[in-house]
Amino acid sequence: MAEPAKPKRILVTGGSGLVGKAIEKVVADGEGRPEEEWIFLSSKDADLTSATETKALFEKHKPTHVIHLAAMVGGLFRNIKYNLDFWRRNVHINDNVLHSAYECGVQKVVSCLSTCIFPDKTTYPIDETMIHNGPPHSSNFGYSYAKRMIDVQNRGYFEQHGCRFTAVIPTNVFGPHDNFNIEDGHVLPGLIHKVYLAKKNGTPLTVWGTGRPRRQFIYSLVISRAEAWGKEGAATGVPNVGRLLGQVFIYLMKIFIPPPFSWKGRGGAVG
Repeated sequence: MAEPAKPKRILVTGGSGLVGKAIEKVVADGEGRPEEEWIFLSSKDADLTSATETKALFEKHKPTHVIHLAAMVGGLFRNIKYNLDFWRRNVHINDNVLHSAYECGVQKVVSCLSTCIFPDKTTYPIDETMIHNGPPHSSNFGYSYAKRMIDVQNRGYFEQHGCRFTAVIPTNVFGPHDNFNIEDGHVLPGLIHKVYLAKKNGTPLTVWGTGRPRRQFIYSLVISRAEAWGKEGAATGVPNVGRLLGQVFIYLMKIFIPPPFSWKGRGGAVG
């Protein structure tokens, strides 16, 4: 007779964000297991840039597993303006979470990295072995390097302490609970907002850039399953969720705009 599954207490940092909410839905829809207790936390529960508050949070909930999603995030313009802030805040958050997990004996940590950590000058297709092969794009170097350092820390904790800390690399995530702010949000929710305003106000739609770069996208409920799977996966390493070359951006716009909005105004690219 098989032994009963051991109880798991899974703490999700950044639980109120795009991916956190997707994981919460996936668990609520039946992906969770009877022996699992899921705890979704937001910035209201603790300031993760504080080592003291982070340690107290871990001691309070005593997690066996952690899915680490919490981060200072933003769109292109916010990254350009606050690169230092993105570096400092995210390095503090990541260090505090991983070290508290180590000190509290957490069995497994799965962190969420970002597609922007890859080198700006690279060959395609890209994979997880290429993370440190060159500097990331200068526009968001603070956020990118902070995310890269999670991989470095994971290796250190594994080699020095045997900790099972890993991470997944999603491509551009979109879905419910996204940030639709045009200045601070990411590309798809920002475009949705722009198209909505153009249709509502009868104004031209302007999209920055040439439209030729390729971008990859993944739905938040898909990456949430990868994150939830990761808590049972390899001890260390970095699975890359999204290795395809991606879609030419201007083609994305052609298939994206008409169906949901029936927008028939004027549009143009700037760049």
